[in-house]
Amino acid sequence: MAVYWVGDIQGCDAPLARLLEEIAFSPSRDHLIVLGDLVNRGPDSAGVLRRLMALQDSVQCLLGNHDLHALAVAMGFSRTKRLDTLDGLLQAPDRAALIDWLRQQHLALWSHGVLSVHAGVLPSWTLAQTLSLADEVQAVLRGPDLPHFLAHMYGNEPAAWHDDLTGLNRWRVVVNALTRLRFCTVDGTMEFATKDSAAQAPHGFMPWFDVPGRRTADITVAFGHWSTLGWLGRPDVWSLDTGCVWGGCLSAMRLGEAGQPTRVQVPCAQAQLPD
Repeated sequence: MAVYWVGDIQGCDAPLARLLEEIAFSPSRDHLIVLGDLVNRGPDSAGVLRRLMALQDSVQCLLGNHDLHALAVAMGFSRTKRLDTLDGLLQAPDRAALIDWLRQQHLALWSHGVLSVHAGVLPSWTLAQTLSLADEVQAVLRGPDLPHFLAHMYGNEPAAWHDDLTGLNRWRVVVNALTRLRFCTVDGTMEFATKDSAAQAPHGFMPWFDVPGRRTADITVAFGHWSTLGWLGRPDVWSLDTGCVWGGCLSAMRLGEAGQPTRVQVPCAQAQLPD
């Protein structure tokens, strides 16, 4: 048995197929954890979702910012953006099944000693708090309050977590941290404008995983989202978004029975130019 954590696919079904072939993935033996941004920007978002759905219980997926955006567009609470490639998903004959499956996915997972999120974890959050907050928002995404949430999901405020946050403000902070975070201050104030590498942090900010005293520093956190950061294989963090949609690689981290993580990558044709 092996477990694989896979970085951002973003609608690139052909590289996903090649990766599964490269690792000789067996649904009866192996397990796949996909770190969000399953859809958008690439040429075949519907194909990616169908392939992952077919793996059934052998795959668990995180929701990324592009996946939440796809839900908002599909349900009429947002319009497509200039670089979006969601038409194939939105016009698919099995659209309803694909969208329903997507909304059932996770915002955080704890499995095989690894915390998986799409983007990041605020420095004040413990493992237990991260999972609990993710569960709160997952219940909203899967329940009758989804339209109300999607109508108010977008926005950068509040920019920091406070334990007394409630309702939409509370949910928005959780979603922004887990699906959009790159840089924050020591006290956990988030910054969303900068998409550059970790070396180009705006003044007063730093990569979320380098904040001193981060309360998840004693475990491994696997994440994607940050293609300009690229591959990072530290004991405490695995960064697995290596720009598949931009012509980089689709990357995975393999954890076998021996417990030593190893990197697997397949090259990708460029599906879109960076904006």
